[in-house]
Amino acid sequence: MADEMQVIEKSLSINNKLPKQLEKAIDRNVVLRIGWTSAGDPVPKNGELGLCPNLPKGAKIRSLGKLGSFIACAGKGGTYTHQGEVGAYFGAGNDGNINTCERGAGDYLGFAMKSGKITVLDGAGAHVGSQMEGGVIMIRGDAGKAIGSGMKDGLIVVHGDVGSDPGTGMTGGKIVINGRCPSPPPDVELRPLKPAELKEINALFSDEDQKVPSDAVCLTSAKKQRHTPAKTSEGDYSTLILIGEEKPPLQFGTCDTITIIGEREGRGDALALPIPVLPYVSSGVKSDVLHPCLVEAKPRNIDIALIHSENLNEAGSLLTEAAGFAVDLDAFPKLEPEHIEGLLVALRSLCGIASPFMLIRGISNTQRLHLQAREVGSDAAISRIEDGSGMPIVASLPMIGRSASQNLEGNLCQKSAIIPWACDSRDVAIACASGLDFIISKPEEDLSSWLEKLEEGLNHHLRQLGLNAIEQLDRGNLRAISMDTASMSGIRLAGYDRPLPHWFAR
Repeated sequence: MADEMQVIEKSLSINNKLPKQLEKAIDRNVVLRIGWTSAGDPVPKNGELGLCPNLPKGAKIRSLGKLGSFIACAGKGGTYTHQGEVGAYFGAGNDGNINTCERGAGDYLGFAMKSGKITVLDGAGAHVGSQMEGGVIMIRGDAGKAIGSGMKDGLIVVHGDVGSDPGTGMTGGKIVINGRCPSPPPDVELRPLKPAELKEINALFSDEDQKVPSDAVCLTSAKKQRHTPAKTSEGDYSTLILIGEEKPPLQFGTCDTITIIGEREGRGDALALPIPVLPYVSSGVKSDVLHPCLVEAKPRNIDIALIHSENLNEAGSLLTEAAGFAVDLDAFPKLEPEHIEGLLVALRSLCGIASPFMLIRGISNTQRLHLQAREVGSDAAISRIEDGSGMPIVASLPMIGRSASQNLEGNLCQKSAIIPWACDSRDVAIACASGLDFIISKPEEDLSSWLEKLEEGLNHHLRQLGLNAIEQLDRGNLRAISMDTASMSGIRLAGYDRPLPHWFAR
């Protein structure tokens, strides 16, 4: 673990120095070198990850050594050349960079790239160009299985053999293979290149070794659209009620409903929520509401930016404006611990190392989420209730609580959930009583009015329970009013006033 932390700290340190160094290098039109001393002696890097994200136009970087995942991701027009091997997700979210790896690359090369060019000179792993929407990937050497998986547009050229399932899930773009290609899936067409296509593709490459011969094969999609089932969940909090525990109601007074996210010793960038709700406003807040929100675009300096595969290419512009970020891990393919660390190094370098960050996964992966959040020091672990599993809302409460007690006990990571409806003040109180620190919800149309109603209602519920602070709520304030809810949640059944017997069975 110490070695991992050292690698992360070294990687963050390199990225932290980059902006000023790049500014000088661009002004002087020189190449910035990583892995050499100032005297030019080689000092190869070993395992650093998340290096050089969001390279701007005019930036030129050359690095040396063996690097980890998410190198030169979310590029915006720079030139990056690496002498050595790189790990998974090299050039992920590329949107204009010219990236070159002079040795081999790992899995998910060019993942979700939008434009630009990536060249690898000694083969690549599985899922090359997965979910790419544009740009060019050229590989000299063999590539692994599922090349172009989920590809929407762009061009992949391989001068070598490819693994099984080429083009699986693709809906657009071309995969050109100058080597052996196994039979593709039924919805992918394998055909020879047309003369016009061959001419157009070869015009992209000035190096004769990279040009495509006439006997190369081309893979294209025979299916332009793919349908995925709607994600649903069952129920809401209507079968739960709030009760006081022999405390007299408070007639008047303002209750403390503030929740702090990212409050850690020695760090001043914590985020304060006036009430324990983070509204989800995908396209950005258009009103003058001074309440932090979770947004996918146009963040303010109090907002949390939601990062996923579709907007990874815009991470630079999003994170320089936002107060922090949340990563939707389910929007990415399989992420090993090292991949998550690489992604977080890149994103934290853009947002600010001290800024709060959060991880999101579906409710059925809550235990895995909490373990990952603990390992990387996340400020919040957020379970998405509507993840396609059909998990009843009330059943999610013990899942989150049990996992948190096992994996987050004594940890500063907060617990949260994304609920699939516009919550009211009662929902907020029930969620906090169940053990959540805050919830994420789509707001009503009038954001300002909705937040005002939530704050007034939450104060009312707390006073009715005889409480003056939100953190005083606990499961003792909850009762289930149906047998099904009591059975699934472990919350005391109203009247019976205790959990159902099977919750005590070994």
